Amino acid sequence: MEGGGTLSEIYQSAKKLLMRAQDGIERLERLENSTSSGGLDSPELSFVVKKDISQVLSLCADMDRLWRSVQAKPQRDLWRRKVELVAEEAGSLKESLDRYFARNQRRMKEAQERAELLGRANGDSAHVLRIFDEEAQAMQSVHNSKRMLADSISTGAAILSKYSEQRERLKRAQRKALDVLNTVGLSNAVLRLIERRNRFDRWIKYFGMLITLVILYFLVRSSG
Repeated sequence: MEGGGTLSEIYQSAKKLLMRAQDGIERLERLENSTSSGGLDSPELSFVVKKDISQVLSLCADMDRLWRSVQAKPQRDLWRRKVELVAEEAGSLKESLDRYFARNQRRMKEAQERAELLGRANGDSAHVLRIFDEEAQAMQSVHNSKRMLADSISTGAAILSKYSEQRERLKRAQRKALDVLNTVGLSNAVLRLIERRNRFDRWIKYFGMLITLVILYFLVRSSG
């Protein structure tokens, strides 16, 4: 009831609003302490409580004007004290609500700071993971190069080993050939003699072919 009614009616309305505001603050505090993660907030309830307290303070101003018009001094003093108690209780509730708002604001700020820190931490973690990934790729490339080099060395060693085996087989074959030649009694001198005879036979063959060509040439010319 605003701006009208008797002092008693306004007082009763103020008391009802105080009881509702007190209950609302208790509910807000229970919500605040309901979880270990910093509490819950009810903007609708806090708005209603703030509105009730403001309305009580407004009614206190009306009652302060009305109790001064009471004729009997004892009744006037009584109403003055009642209005003062209502105003004190409304002020106390307002302080409780302001502290609640301050705590809620602090929780919101801390939550925002945690979110920003978490975002930066996630960004730094991604950067570190990207560095680790690049280093891992570089190490893998080095490992692959080492493996390819080791494979090449192994292949070269295998080829050299085969060449060595072939060289040993050729040496054994040469030794066997020499053994055979020694067995049939052919010496190096005999072999050289055979080689000179072969060269001499070739010269005789070439000389005979030349003589034949010369004779054929003269025969063809004389017949012409």
